[in-house]
Amino acid sequence: MERLSIIKSKIYTWDHLRRQLAIWRFKENKIVFSNGCFDVLHLGHVEYLAKARDLGSILIVGLNADDSVRRIKGAHRPVNNEEARAITLAAFSFVDCVVLFGEDTPHELISLVQPDILVKGKDYDGKEIVGSDVVKARGGQVVTIELTKGYSTTHTIELAQKVHL
Repeated sequence: MERLSIIKSKIYTWDHLRRQLAIWRFKENKIVFSNGCFDVLHLGHVEYLAKARDLGSILIVGLNADDSVRRIKGAHRPVNNEEARAITLAAFSFVDCVVLFGEDTPHELISLVQPDILVKGKDYDGKEIVGSDVVKARGGQVVTIELTKGYSTTHTIELAQKVHL
């Protein structure tokens, strides 16, 4: 199988994910879940996702679909379409699965996955993390990870716009 095909094979539909989850659970893998728009990938995303993967044996990344990103971030986003974002995330060796969701929150997807660990950035400390109710109800953990200072998609886009002025 060529490399691009291998990468694309890590992008799952919900039905494919449902079947794969049964296999991962049977093998007693510790499943970690995180989510986001991941519009313009940067060092902060890489460090965050690598640290998330270190918490378990499988990392599933829920990725906001284009319509969802537009509703959350505005009409000018996403910069990169959902296919480009999914393929780029799937290219990371520490990401086992990327799955798109069209809702504004990943609650329904988290309910399907039933992760052992739900991960968000420290910017969510003290805030209610979507899906924490699902994870805690089955005895799982909700973990926040320190973000890499100086890196954010919004900041990157703002800098790029200033350069083009």
